[in-house]
Amino acid sequence: MADIQNKSIISRDDNFAEWYTSIVKKADLVDYSSTKGSMIIRPYGYAIWENIQNTLDKEFKRLGHENIQMPMFIPESLLNLEKEHVEGFAPEVAWVTHGGTEPLEERMCVRPTSEVLFCEHYKKIIKSYRDLPKLYNQWCTIVRWEKTTRPFLRTREILWQEGHTMHATKEEAMKETLGILKVYEDFQRNYLALPVIVGEKTDKEKFAGAEKTYTVEAMMYDGVALQNGTSHYFGTHFAKAFGIEFLNKENQLETPYQTSWGVTTRMIGSIIMTHSDDLGLVLPPKIAPIKVILIPIGKANEEVDKAIATIKNDLDKLEISNKLDNSDKSPGFKFAEAEVKGYPIRIEIGPRDLENGEVTLVRRDTLEKMKVEVEKASTECVKLLETMQQEMYDRALKRRDTMLYFAEDYEEFKTIATTKPGFIKINWCGDVACENKIKDDLGLKSRCIPQDDHEPNGPCAVCGKDAKCQIYFGKQY
Repeated sequence: MADIQNKSIISRDDNFAEWYTSIVKKADLVDYSSTKGSMIIRPYGYAIWENIQNTLDKEFKRLGHENIQMPMFIPESLLNLEKEHVEGFAPEVAWVTHGGTEPLEERMCVRPTSEVLFCEHYKKIIKSYRDLPKLYNQWCTIVRWEKTTRPFLRTREILWQEGHTMHATKEEAMKETLGILKVYEDFQRNYLALPVIVGEKTDKEKFAGAEKTYTVEAMMYDGVALQNGTSHYFGTHFAKAFGIEFLNKENQLETPYQTSWGVTTRMIGSIIMTHSDDLGLVLPPKIAPIKVILIPIGKANEEVDKAIATIKNDLDKLEISNKLDNSDKSPGFKFAEAEVKGYPIRIEIGPRDLENGEVTLVRRDTLEKMKVEVEKASTECVKLLETMQQEMYDRALKRRDTMLYFAEDYEEFKTIATTKPGFIKINWCGDVACENKIKDDLGLKSRCIPQDDHEPNGPCAVCGKDAKCQIYFGKQY
C-alpha cells in the first residue's frame, strides 16, 4: 500500500543507491548531522543494533569472553610499534594535535582499531601460562576517515565490537579464530536471514598485520558484496613487536598467539539491501525490535478495545514485542507507515471482523493476509514469525544462487563480469598478479577462498598455470 508515507521511495530496480538512502531515512533509522561522514542512529535504528549486540554478547560470554573498555586515543609512538599495521591504516587515521589551545607533545590518533592498545595491556598482565587464555571483547566506536560515506555501510565513525584474545598455543588461537567465524556465520544465517559465503581472504586483502584473515561475505539484492565480519589469526606477529612473553609449565619464556575479530553496524545495511522492497524496510523477525504492530480500525469501540487488550496481553505473555498504533491517523496511513518501518506482522482489528470473532494478520515480507480468531492471534503470530524467518532466508538464498557463476577462462570471466551482477568463482594459481589483473581490468576484488568446495578442477582462469584453489571475485560496497 504505497501512499503518502512511502510514495517517495524510488524503485530499487531503477536506482538501487537512491532506494537504499530512501529506506534508511523513511524508516527513521538514521539522520544526518553537521559532522560530515558520520550518522545519527535514530532510536529505531539503534534498537536493531541493540538486538544484534545483545544476541552476540550473550554468545561471546557463553564462550568465556569478558567485556572490557580501552581508551579512544592512541599515542603515535605506540601505534608505530607495528609498522605493517600502521601502513595499512595510515590513509584512514584521524589525528588529534591539540588539547584545548595547547599543541600536544605527541599527537594521538583516534583509534581505527585497538590491537596496539590491547597488546600494551596484555604485556602488563600476562606473565605465566596460568594467565592464559585472555578472552576480551570491546563494544565501542572507532574512526576511519573514509572519503565516500553511506549510512551503515561506510561512515567515518563506526559502531562495532572487537574481540582480542591471547593463547598459549597456535592450535588454541586458530580454534578461537575459526570458532568466532562460525559464530558470525550462524548469527547472520539464523538471525539476519543472510545466506553468507564464508572463507579466507587472500594475502593481498587480509587485515594489516594478520597471518590469516577469514571473512563472512554477504551478497546484496543487486549482486554487490558486503564484507559482514572478519576474524583474524595474528600468530605471534603483534606479541613479538610488543615484547609479550609468558613462562610456560617448564618455566621457559614463550610468545603467546593472538586473534582479533569484529562486526559492525554495517550488518544493518546488509539487512536492508537484502530483504527490503519498494514499500520500505523488511526485517527478519528475530532481529526486529517490534515484531507485531496492532492497528485498530474505525472509531473507538468497546469490542475493538477488548480484543486489543486480549491480544496484547497474550503477546506480552509470549514475550513477543509489540506496539499499538492508536493515533488519529487514517488506517491507510497507518498501514503504509507499518510497511515502511518493516514491522514483521500487522494485526488489523476492526468491528466488521470482530462480528465473526476474527482479526486480520498481515505479514510484511509478502503482504499476505489471513483471518484468525482473536483468541488464537498470538499463537498464530508465533508460527508466522518462524515461517517468515525461514522463508526470508530461503528467498535470499535462491536469489543469491542465481547470481553465482563459474568461469573456466578469462574471456568467460570478462563476459560474465561485464554483463551480469554477482560473484564469479574461478580456479586460481594464488599469484597476486592475477588478482591485480582482475581488479585493474574489471574493478572486481577477491571476496574469499570459500571454506567448502575450494579445490581447483582446472588451470588458473587468468594465466592458465596450475591452480591452487578456487576463489570468488565480485564488486563490493
